[in-house]
Parts: sequence; structure tokens; C-alpha cells
Amino acid sequence: MYRYDSYDQAIVDARVAEFRDQARRRLEGKLTEDQFKPLRLMNGLYLQLHAYMLRVAIPYGTLDARQMEMLADIADKYDRGYGHFTTRQNIQYNWIKLEDCADALADLATVEMHAIQTSGNCIRNISSDHFAGAAADEVVDPRPYAELMRQWSSFHPEFTYLPRKFKIAVIASEKDRAAMRLHDIGVRIVKRDGEIGAEFYAGGGMGRTPMVAPLIRDFVPIDQFITYAEACLRVYNRYGRRDNKYKARIKILVHELGAAEYVRQVEEEFAHLLSVGVEPPHEELARIAAHFAPPPFVSGEVETHSLSTMLEANGGQGSAFGQWVRRNTHAHKAPGYVSAVISLKPAGGIPGDATSEQMRVVARLAREYSFDELRVMHTQNLLLPHVRIADLPTVWQALDAAGLGAANMDTIEDIIACPGLDYCSLANARSIPLAQRISERFAETGRTEVVGELKLKISGCINACGHHHAGHIGILGVDKKGVENYQLSLGGSEAEDVSLAKITGPGFDEDGVIAAVEKVTDVYLARRSGGERFLDTYRRIGMEPFKEALYGHA
Repeated sequence: MYRYDSYDQAIVDARVAEFRDQARRRLEGKLTEDQFKPLRLMNGLYLQLHAYMLRVAIPYGTLDARQMEMLADIADKYDRGYGHFTTRQNIQYNWIKLEDCADALADLATVEMHAIQTSGNCIRNISSDHFAGAAADEVVDPRPYAELMRQWSSFHPEFTYLPRKFKIAVIASEKDRAAMRLHDIGVRIVKRDGEIGAEFYAGGGMGRTPMVAPLIRDFVPIDQFITYAEACLRVYNRYGRRDNKYKARIKILVHELGAAEYVRQVEEEFAHLLSVGVEPPHEELARIAAHFAPPPFVSGEVETHSLSTMLEANGGQGSAFGQWVRRNTHAHKAPGYVSAVISLKPAGGIPGDATSEQMRVVARLAREYSFDELRVMHTQNLLLPHVRIADLPTVWQALDAAGLGAANMDTIEDIIACPGLDYCSLANARSIPLAQRISERFAETGRTEVVGELKLKISGCINACGHHHAGHIGILGVDKKGVENYQLSLGGSEAEDVSLAKITGPGFDEDGVIAAVEKVTDVYLARRSGGERFLDTYRRIGMEPFKEALYGHA
């Protein structure tokens, strides 16, 4: 993983000192809240319903045990003993005091972490495939390219005050595990005729006007991909609307110009930028890539430790451990290894939350069993990316003892949910209690196993931080004359088969929407064919059978 050099460290330390002075002036009344707001937002500090919230960047979701232990320490010293991991592979602390924030940032800086550009109208934390560097199906490890984009975008003078926030994802496999086409810019690293390059998508996003990003260039040579990204941003920065924040995202610009005209202007800008030379030198990419060399995997592991023989020796597939292996491990490019998902979604738990003690357990396991490497997943879970199959029983026992052994990856219990009205000043309805009740209901009835893969996502307002538009089942909380009401949507996907969910009809109260989710799964179980997933069945039979079950008519 990438390590700071003296320049990186000096930049982060200087930002901490700058923010310490800004916070002091705010506390002394020398800055008004209106004056302080843009300063704190550029340092990841929000003012929510009850307290300040601090969002810490975890670039492309990669961190080590030392950094995870610091995140645990921050939770204990400055918060209430826990943190919340997000879909953008960050961590949020919901109970930060302004007078403590600079100290927390200073502590983070000692382990090469910060909160810079985790908010504000700038390029946010670059996200990536959480299996990057480990996945058997990737062309290359996309993280060196994500890191180059991070360094290019940090404090970029032209893109510090964009029309609106800007999110970029970088992946390198046909399978999309990062919702790449629902980003402002999505980049897929590809190989064509032996040459590495990048596919570019632009104009995706969720929120009140969800859109899927169209392909705008199918191949950019890798030694020009930062230049092409800059061209995309320049056209947006030039023409993106600043008069209406609801129409300020790049998706609106691409939609209103039309993809063809947007591409024409980007290509024109790209040609100009190639003539002036804005691409970082190739040596810089090589310097960064050296930080991402594969760990020293033990050769010959596959002969002695296959998953089947390991399971046979540890209770078989039907055991609790066997279920966890089947659901929560992912194929690895190195023989004899897997990537192990650590669920932050126990039945009845708060999706994405981890206590400081749980963080320390995960840090220890990473140090001992995963080459000192961890990932924050787009799904609000954690990941040990490089685990020997032979070590899986020991790892699972430690996770299970810490309340982290739930075997529910990609099931209806693996819910993505925003903080909702429990924390967020923008929310219209609660998300957390609903997620807790649904996961408990399906765990208690045993239907999780029967239903299989089903991705449920919950947002507490139209901003869609819970990605409800992209859920196989999506739930949106709205305010209906002062009462929380929940709209149900079906058929979304943020994977390579990307699609936007459609609303079923009138909304429900909290009890009603839980019952509605059960009815929808009843229809699926009655109508599925062979090994179809819920999404497959929905796409085959359409909305009408589900509407009939929910409302008594199609």
C-alpha cells in the first residue's frame, strides 16, 4: 500500500495546523458559522442533528493494522467508542466536539491519514474495487491508478470549488464491485492488444435525479488517462450550473448537453491539454505502483490446503463456519488464498458500525493473517484481502467471538443503509431501525438462506446516501405530512448489469414496508426459475406480479 513521503506528510501536517487555527477562531467567535462552514467542510467536518460529524478518508479503501488501531483510538478518545464505515470506503464519527477535532486530525496525521476533501464541492475520496490487488478476475491492480488520481486531485487549484461535489471510481475487472457507472466519472482499467488503458464513463450518480453514466471513450492510453480526466473536469467546471444546486452535478450537464456534445467538448479539451503537457511523468506512476507489489504469498498452498479439504476437516459446509466460508470468502488470484469478508451487519445491528474493540480485533487479524492489510468495502463491511485457506478457521473463530462472524454477504441481511434521521439533518425518515428490523425478521424466520442473493438498500432521504436506486429492493424514507413514509422500489443494480430501480406504488409505514419486503420475496420464491437471483426473476416477469401482491392489483 502507498506510504507517505516527506512531501505528503508536510502537506497533511500543514493542513492540520491551518484547521487548528480556523477552529480556534470559530470557538472564540472571530469566525461566524457561515464563514467557518466552507473551511470545516473541506476538512471533512459536518454539523449534523446532534453534534459534529468527522469523515476520514480511506483512499480506495486500503489501510493497515496501525491505521485501523488509530481509528479505534480516535473512537475512544474523541467519540463514543465506535465508528461508521461508509459506501465510499471512508469512516465517519458522529459525536465529535469542535474543540477536539484538530487533535483528532493531528493523531490521524501520525499514521498517514486525513479528512481532506471528504466534503465540499471538490473531488472526493477516490473509490475502487474492494478486492483490488487480490481478485482473480482483474486485469491489473487498479489502486496505483486510483492513487495517482488522488494525488492529482488533492488541492487541484482549478477543481477546489466545482459546481458540486465530484466522485470518481476506478476498477479493473469486467465485474463491477464499486458502482462505477453511478459515479460522476467511472474508470475501468482495461488491456487491449497488450496495451493497458482506460475506459471512461461520465455523468452517473444517484440523488434526486439518478442516472447511469454513459461510455464516453472506450480506450485512453494509460499514459494519458490523467489528462483525459482533467479534460472531463474542465468541461464540467466551465459549464456546470452554479445557480441551482439540484442541477449542478455533472450528470445534469451530460444529460442536457447530450452525451455526444459533451464528448465532443471533452475531446477538444483533451487535444489542447495534450499539447501543453499536464500528464504526470511516467516515473511518478512507476514510483506509486512500486508500493502495490503483491505480498510474499506462500507457494504450493493449493496442493495442501483447498477449500473443500479445509471445510471437511472443520465441520463441513453445513456448520456455522462452513456457511461463513461459502458466503463470506472470495476467490483470490494466488493459489491457496481467499479474501475474507468481515460483516458489519449482524442481525439487528447497525449497518457499517464497528466498536473500537472490534476495530482492534480486525487490526490484529490483518497483521497476523493478511500481510498487514485491510479494506473498507463499498458494502459497508471490512475485508481481509489475503488470507491463507489454512488460517480461515482461526480467523473465523476470532471474528465470531468479537461479534463479527455473521455469514451474510450479499444476502438480504447485508443491508446498505444511510444514518438517516437518527443523525442526519437532511433526512426525512429513519433508516437504521428499519434495517435492524428487516435483518432480524429474515434471520429469525430462516428465509435469508432460502432467498439467497438479494441486495437491499435504504435511504432516509432523496439524496440517496443508502443507494436505494441501485437496490434489488430499494427503500426511500420520505416525510408525508409529518409522518415517516417508505417508498418501495424494485429492480436496481449497481453492478456491471447496472439498472435503476422503479417505484412499486404508494408508500408504507414502517411495519407496512417490512411486510411489503416479505411479500415481494414471497412472489420471487413462487416465481423463480432454476437458480435465478431475485433480480433475474424480477427482470423476467416484470413489476406487475409484485404490484398485485402488494396492492391487490397490477
